[in-house]
Amino acid sequence: MKKGCYENYPLWMVILTNIYPISIYILGAFILSGLGIIFTILYLLFCLCMEIRLLKSCVNCHYYGKTCAFGKGRLSALLFKRGDPDLFYQEDITWYAVLPDFLVLLFPLAGGIILIISSFNWITLLLIISILILSLAGNAFIRSLTCKYCRQRELGCSAFELFSENE
Repeated sequence: MKKGCYENYPLWMVILTNIYPISIYILGAFILSGLGIIFTILYLLFCLCMEIRLLKSCVNCHYYGKTCAFGKGRLSALLFKRGDPDLFYQEDITWYAVLPDFLVLLFPLAGGIILIISSFNWITLLLIISILILSLAGNAFIRSLTCKYCRQRELGCSAFELFSENE
């Protein structure tokens, strides 16, 4: 094992990495609330489905039952049975496979654009800019913080390979 990999990530890192998606969900919900409560509820339900989808993929991870950088390894162990760790690094993750994850950003952007076109509002524009900055710069920051200490990356991680191919 590479020196410096965490078997269990520190709590401060788990908290920091979870603030990131929760902030995106909240900003997205605020933006979509301008279109009505039904859009906000549907968006938050979609975000919940994306989180469950992610937790299901954790069953094959080295961090299943442990504190990964996102705390999802422990949560996944409470909800789902252990999978096969060999399947984690054999899975081929493509940009097409992560498209649903991008919809968490694209839905509020589309809603925000509709709102700005229909009746311009500075608050909506600031929320759109905020969610864009958080999504683009935040994701890179989180990956730079977490991936370098990840034991699963050492064992094989298609997501790390996908996101690192353009660096």
